[in-house]
Amino acid sequence: MSTATGAPTASADTTNSPATTALPTADEHTAAASTAAPRTAATPPKATGRARGWPIRFAVLSLVWGFSFLFIKVGTQGFAPLQVTLGRVAFGALVLLAMLVIKRERLPRSPRTWAHLTVAAFFLNALPFSLFAYAELTIPSTLAGICNATSPLWGMALSVVALSEDRPSRRRVTGLGIGFLGVLTVLGAWQGFSGTDLTGTAMALGASLCYAVGWIYVRRTLAGSRHSHLSMSSTQLLLATVQLAVVTPLFTTAPAAYPLIPLLAVFALGALGTGFAFLLQYGLVAEVGPTTAQMVTYFIPVIATTAGVALLHEQLSWNTPVGALIVLAGAALTQSKPRPSSPSLPRPGTTTD
Repeated sequence: MSTATGAPTASADTTNSPATTALPTADEHTAAASTAAPRTAATPPKATGRARGWPIRFAVLSLVWGFSFLFIKVGTQGFAPLQVTLGRVAFGALVLLAMLVIKRERLPRSPRTWAHLTVAAFFLNALPFSLFAYAELTIPSTLAGICNATSPLWGMALSVVALSEDRPSRRRVTGLGIGFLGVLTVLGAWQGFSGTDLTGTAMALGASLCYAVGWIYVRRTLAGSRHSHLSMSSTQLLLATVQLAVVTPLFTTAPAAYPLIPLLAVFALGALGTGFAFLLQYGLVAEVGPTTAQMVTYFIPVIATTAGVALLHEQLSWNTPVGALIVLAGAALTQSKPRPSSPSLPRPGTTTD
């Protein structure tokens, strides 16, 4: 999904702790989702009236990111996948740039920051968004939403190699194994993957892998930036728009028509699922903290599946929801941390120094 994320954060986020390590300019995501740019020290949010209303914003964010996969599917019924993605990042960038003007903030000026954000835009927006759009030409939106939930699994696996400070615990390794067992369940591995388009599924899984690569890159290169989340994410989406504006005309022809429903789907995908969703997610992180905000990641596949079945009449076999639950359980384990052991009490008759 997420993230004007997510991801990310992205989040998708979503990661790999999506709550703290990436720019939230990927939806799914994810989750991104709650994956804001630099890690900063902050005091715990106060229990204000605004903060007490966070469950409503949490629910709205879950719906927006969950419906993103439906919007992609509908958008590709009228436009080429790259055109859908270009419209998505362009509308999303317009929303964030408008908010940037309202708040009187500026885009980063450092060439180094722009260079790193160019890479982040490719791995967190341009490439994964395009892969999801191409994937949904041959796979249902429900499957795409579930594949998006594997991003924390990829992130955990890659962080072992790329981040020396992020060593896996037994619990996280177990979660990784459970998660990929869930993927095999979703795909019906015992049936020889019959009925599943492997190319489309590989693209969707590859998109989730892109989020993990992008989040790790951001952690290594932009963690010390002092720019605001809004400024960084606006720049990232702007750069993704430029990248796709250059590539799209080379691989597609201009649309002969602009059918209303697919056009509205692309607009909703960008303005709501990529732009407005970032503003919601950023507010949630500020109000209730990244740990709670990143939980949106686990609602996205549920909503994506419900929307695909109810509105697009996509078929759903038993192994899809069961596998999705296994994936989410594994992803949750990879993000969990063991409770600190309580210090042992001194025995009677002893003293402590």
